[in-house]
Amino acid sequence: MTAAKYNIIFLAFFLLSKINAQKIELKGKKINDLEPKIVVPGNFSAPPSDAIILFDGSNFSHWHHSKSKEPVRWRLNNDKSFTIKPGTGSIETKKEHGSVQLHIEWKSPIENKGEGQSRGNSGIFFQGRYEVQVLNSYQNSTYPDGQAGSIYKQYIPLVNSMRPTGEWQVYDIVFNAPKYNNSGDIIKSGSFTVFHNGVLIQNNVEIKRPTMSIEKDTRKTLMLQDHDKNGTVSYRNIWMRKI
Repeated sequence: MTAAKYNIIFLAFFLLSKINAQKIELKGKKINDLEPKIVVPGNFSAPPSDAIILFDGSNFSHWHHSKSKEPVRWRLNNDKSFTIKPGTGSIETKKEHGSVQLHIEWKSPIENKGEGQSRGNSGIFFQGRYEVQVLNSYQNSTYPDGQAGSIYKQYIPLVNSMRPTGEWQVYDIVFNAPKYNNSGDIIKSGSFTVFHNGVLIQNNVEIKRPTMSIEKDTRKTLMLQDHDKNGTVSYRNIWMRKI
């Protein structure tokens, strides 16, 4: 065996051992040890000309109660935002959607006193079932696949790009809807790409399953969740583009 061949074989075994060692190390970690690093975000921008405006600060004309279809009972604010009124139920768009680009801004106020999943918890459900988590994750520890920007209980954000509590957060989300056959079975999984305050936190991840089981419910609307008993999450400037 020549020295060159020996060196190549040795290098291959060395790299393989390093890869295997990394796999073993990751397997030994608990999911709570995989907390994303913190990144400071930049600024955000106005909607494009072809955007479908879902909320401009004036009324809930594009929304209704997600179950009863009654008018929205959440609170309209003077700053062109609205705030969840706890116990009144989640809301959804009146029209369904397929693959879309969504822009949405949200915040949890400073006076929110909960910890972990009880601090500013809401959610954005695409087609009524696939959730991107809304949570105050600024200096607030919880399980990583349940923090802000997670694909809930499926994918941890690449980084934590939260602004301080009380400031507006911005999500720009690309949702590629699953494809179905004539029997209603999924033949191609959907995917998410998520930017949080302009920072990429989910990179074309494949959706594994619905966040909530709604097998008998065929709705495909965009839903905002009434989930936190404190009810303090606010939203504004919501628009989407068909893709």
